[in-house]
Amino acid sequence: MDKTFFNKTRILDGGMGQELLHRGLKPRGTLWSAEALIKKEYHQLVIDAHLDFINSGAEVIVTNTFTSRKGRLIQNNCLELFETINKKAVELALRARDISKKNILIAGGLPNQKQTYSANLGDDLQEIKLRFKEQAFFLKDDIDFFYLDVMGSGIECEIALESIDKYSLPVLVGVHVKDNGKLPSGESITQIVQNLQNNKWLGILTACVSPTAYELVKDELKTLNLPYGFKLNAFDKIPDNYVVTSADSWGREGNPKNILGINKDLNEEKFYSLVKNYMNEGATILGGCCEIKPSHIKEISKLIV
Repeated sequence: MDKTFFNKTRILDGGMGQELLHRGLKPRGTLWSAEALIKKEYHQLVIDAHLDFINSGAEVIVTNTFTSRKGRLIQNNCLELFETINKKAVELALRARDISKKNILIAGGLPNQKQTYSANLGDDLQEIKLRFKEQAFFLKDDIDFFYLDVMGSGIECEIALESIDKYSLPVLVGVHVKDNGKLPSGESITQIVQNLQNNKWLGILTACVSPTAYELVKDELKTLNLPYGFKLNAFDKIPDNYVVTSADSWGREGNPKNILGINKDLNEEKFYSLVKNYMNEGATILGGCCEIKPSHIKEISKLIV
């Protein structure tokens, strides 16, 4: 793909996991969106969600792989499905793209491998390295680039980048920043870029962040000489001690909003207003994450002339 793709303003999709729940997915434990890959009855739901984001104006869709990582499958006693569902996620994204007949790109979503929104990788870094490598291997065919999704520290970014280094695919790096403007590790985005940037980078993205967090880093992002942007979430608040440790962490519904809540103020009109301002200030990578629906993406697609 063109390495300068994100030099121009581009629209990404929104939050697949929460969108699938809104459409009727009944998950188990902490499988969340991975359940839609496990059960054939939900495969069309995944395709349709991708299609709705595409038809709403998304130029990039991310594979539905955020919880098809080893840790979540181990929590829910279905590790044997690891290869199958990661390959299925790519297949369903391809089918949506082909049905749309639009020239959109598919990003292979390579998520954090331990606790989401955390810098805690546990004591066994070799196991974390293995998990990244194996998931990347199952995603690499037929995607346009890798998307590192919700990285919580420099070491996690480094391990993830090493896991895809042998492939010719470029990468969009997505780091999570908290409402203090820092990664969960306490590092700045500038530190991550200065220490780890290489010639495969397409840009830097603030991943699954609140508007508050993005506001704190937007001026910093301007100084990095990279295309930059965001996937904003519409959760209410991510607690500092947020952990997902077992299959019952989210209660019977298997929905993270039971803990994280919903930011009801971030409706389509508000999302449009925020994104328009951020675009005018220099952001070229515009998208949503959890609780950002196709209707939100349709609104910001109006910004592309």
